[in-house]
Amino acid sequence: MARALGFCLFDTAIGACGIAWTRDALSAVQLPEADEDGTRRRLLRATGEVPEATPPQFVQAAIARIQALLQGTHDDLCDLPLDLEGVPAFHRKVYEITRAIPPGEVLTYGEVARRVGDPGASRAVGQALGRNPFAPVVPCHRVLAAGGRSGGFSAEGGAQTKLRMLEIEKARFDGEPGLFG
Repeated sequence: MARALGFCLFDTAIGACGIAWTRDALSAVQLPEADEDGTRRRLLRATGEVPEATPPQFVQAAIARIQALLQGTHDDLCDLPLDLEGVPAFHRKVYEITRAIPPGEVLTYGEVARRVGDPGASRAVGQALGRNPFAPVVPCHRVLAAGGRSGGFSAEGGAQTKLRMLEIEKARFDGEPGLFG
């Protein structure tokens, strides 16, 4: 990961998120922790010590879109630039597949593993998503365990936060209303 130039916190429908950036890409996005200090600390663990700053225009635009997504707007955020330097190749593949899941849709860890080309890699997919430095831009909340179970989620609130985000998106399973239909 290239050295972040700055970061800021911003309000969303689910709490204060954080975002860090390089000259031309997002270097980390952080879902809310219990409080703003927790969000700040967790973001800085991912980026190293960088100054809190006013975000450049491309980051301000990304923030507005993330805020809208977390209020229920269906935006896949796929065109937001991510700094993937230093991200392992397997994680990059998992993130690419996960980014292609539209808002309101879900895949299982096993389905992502098959799309990566390694059907036995469900746990590795889960580990990659557990280390996702770009949630919700890489929408790891849209990946569930087999049978529609929530599976793990490393954000504050765990599975409850994951389910809340899916509820905001009015998630559907196999084209039918699911948990929230």
